[in-house]
Amino acid sequence: MKKILFLSIIFISTTVFAQKVDYKALDKYISQTQKDWNIPGLSVGIVKDGKIVFEKGYGQMDVNENRKPDEHTIYAIASNTKAFTAAIMAQLVEEGKVNWKDRVQDHLPYFEVYDPAISRMVTVEDLLSHNVGLGTFSGDGIWYKSELSTEEVVKRIRFVPQAYDFRAGYGYSNLMFITAGALIEKVTGKSFKDNVTERILKPLEMDDTVVSVKDFGNNKNVATPHAMDENNKNYTIPWVGWDNVQSTGGIISSVHDMSKWMILNMIHGVTKKNDTLFSVQNRNNMWNLHNSFGVNQVNRNSTGSQYAGYGLGWFLGDYQGNFRVRHGGGYDGMISTVQMLPDENLGVVVLTNGVKAPTNAIAYYVFDRFLNRDKKDWSKEMLDGYDKWKAGDTRIADRKAKQVKGTQPTLQKEAIIGTYHADIYGNFEVKEMNGELKLLWEHTPLLNSTLSHFNYDAYEIHWDEPQAWFSFGTVKFESDAYGKVIGITFDVPNDDFFFYEMNAKKIE
Repeated sequence: MKKILFLSIIFISTTVFAQKVDYKALDKYISQTQKDWNIPGLSVGIVKDGKIVFEKGYGQMDVNENRKPDEHTIYAIASNTKAFTAAIMAQLVEEGKVNWKDRVQDHLPYFEVYDPAISRMVTVEDLLSHNVGLGTFSGDGIWYKSELSTEEVVKRIRFVPQAYDFRAGYGYSNLMFITAGALIEKVTGKSFKDNVTERILKPLEMDDTVVSVKDFGNNKNVATPHAMDENNKNYTIPWVGWDNVQSTGGIISSVHDMSKWMILNMIHGVTKKNDTLFSVQNRNNMWNLHNSFGVNQVNRNSTGSQYAGYGLGWFLGDYQGNFRVRHGGGYDGMISTVQMLPDENLGVVVLTNGVKAPTNAIAYYVFDRFLNRDKKDWSKEMLDGYDKWKAGDTRIADRKAKQVKGTQPTLQKEAIIGTYHADIYGNFEVKEMNGELKLLWEHTPLLNSTLSHFNYDAYEIHWDEPQAWFSFGTVKFESDAYGKVIGITFDVPNDDFFFYEMNAKKIE
């Protein structure tokens, strides 16, 4: 009897506490955070105990227009798509069309990685857990803004260098999730877009959500992506289609719809209409560690993390001792996060339309309010950390400072004009157009550039289109011992796309 009374008191106190969250104060904090971080706009959704308890937009949908986002404004969720891909794969497992331990080559014979023997061993689970042996973001230059088909992207994976032993490390790989999408399309005979729409979006009534920029239609409630210049000023950039890589990052959604997605996940695949989208067994498989990585057990970080790793389509770990399931997403000019504390039936989604985004700061502050923790100013701490990191990133400044002005190229213009080839990418063409040197990308016209002399035989790259993740860069023309041009090497300092992987040889 005492035990029952004790449990009742706990339940009542928890319920009362949940009702005491000061949503007005929370709203004020988020609003100030948006301003402090100088991000154009963002929307936040919070779910608790199976219900949406908070959803609101802040700032502007476009810095050039006075339109405020709301809970139905759609943003690119980018890599938060990966959890949808894993869920679809779970459904196919339950339908007997795929097994988690299936070898990928049994479904996609053209799939290869850096080693033929390893290629034959890679399984479906390996694709979804970042343990194949590729480095984080390695090979992303193959698909980024590319006009290649999904199959053509996958066929180039064999040229991506090995970073660590198979199943012996962690390297976040978009390419493996692109492969998973190709596998889904192969075994179902339907596009990834049709699969995610029919299997998840429609059952959850995620009516705001689309899977392509081509599907905006007459919807005007669409946030505009923004980049940030050297003076911390936001400027708009165009939406870019990711139709050939939808399974790694193609979904575009609202916090209202993503809140429905979080609720589904925290009740382990059962919809409000009692339809089971995936089983508890497969829920466990997706939320169990398949790839763990180190945590500092001596000096805890500020989230109190004791373990961390990756499941299938989800990052797993803990927040202040509470089991946490999360993922982030980065699209050109948009950053997002989805974070859940399943044991608390609590989830937060933050979608933004800028590159300097307080996604984690907002999520942690929300968690603290519901966990009755001290009111730590996560926004200030993380903004200070971001600004310090940014100020310490002198890669571009250092390169510009080393420029030797007044030099002349040793190679004649006629010698560097021609076609260059990189197996991982394809062809680049250097040609003269209207008196200017142009660098043309075979599969990625949105990366076409104008070249101006930098120093010696290096030329500065001036992108014809605005870029979100990189700005300054150079290409150097290499010659042999006899002065013959033999190739080009890229130097574009950034954290997301490794242009040096596309260094090319002159073929004509």
